[in-house]
Amino acid sequence: MLSARSLFQEIIDNDESFRLFCSIAASGESQGGWENGRIAALVPEGERGLAPKIARHGADEDKHGRIFNALMKKRGLEPAPVPAEADYTMLLEKHGIGLAHDQLRRDERLSVQDIVTYLAHSRVTEQRASEQMVMLRKHFADDPDLGRAVKMISNDEDNHLAYCHEELLRFAYAGHGRTIQRILRECALAEIAIYRDVSLAVMDHMGRVLRWSRPKAGALAAGIHAMYAYERLGGWRRMVSLRMPERRDALGGPPATVEFA
Repeated sequence: MLSARSLFQEIIDNDESFRLFCSIAASGESQGGWENGRIAALVPEGERGLAPKIARHGADEDKHGRIFNALMKKRGLEPAPVPAEADYTMLLEKHGIGLAHDQLRRDERLSVQDIVTYLAHSRVTEQRASEQMVMLRKHFADDPDLGRAVKMISNDEDNHLAYCHEELLRFAYAGHGRTIQRILRECALAEIAIYRDVSLAVMDHMGRVLRWSRPKAGALAAGIHAMYAYERLGGWRRMVSLRMPERRDALGGPPATVEFA
């Protein structure tokens, strides 16, 4: 019987599929670190108080990239090229989710509207990241190799999501509420389609590495399509709600400096 635990266990137990999984994750986290670092450097003067939190977000993402690379190194593996169709972060940018990289490469201050857009997009993608890590934490928190990494990254993703909620509510109270809701809805509907396509691509690559049978691959693809149907019909709404988080000022302190060897 297929289950999330058995599927990920199979991927983790095979060096080549584990290498691909970690490479995709490391690439996305490193890209997120760069983006947040650039945004922190370009925050408008009136919002400079946000810069340390955005920089902390970027530092966390960089740390996650190093963790995934360290997990590969521990097994004597080198990073694998990330297939374009499985590159979640770059596909988000290509479809206009997040601030354009061309804009971030220029040394020009961002506008308040840019920051609101960045936070709204982050609220959607951090929801996905938090949910994925909750699932991995549920099944692998006690794993001798993955447990420590999974718990650390999961805690960070929960902090990132809390920070997005709190800052978006601050901007909503300042008069940006309608803009925030519009951006959140547009971003969520785009993200669920990209996530579906990336999931199908990743499972296709994993299936070839692990030599899955056609019925097994078909069942997994059907599950991905079913998840998308649920999200398209209304599941996306969980990505756009805003509430004051229990974790207040979640990115107000220095980032953890724990390294994985």
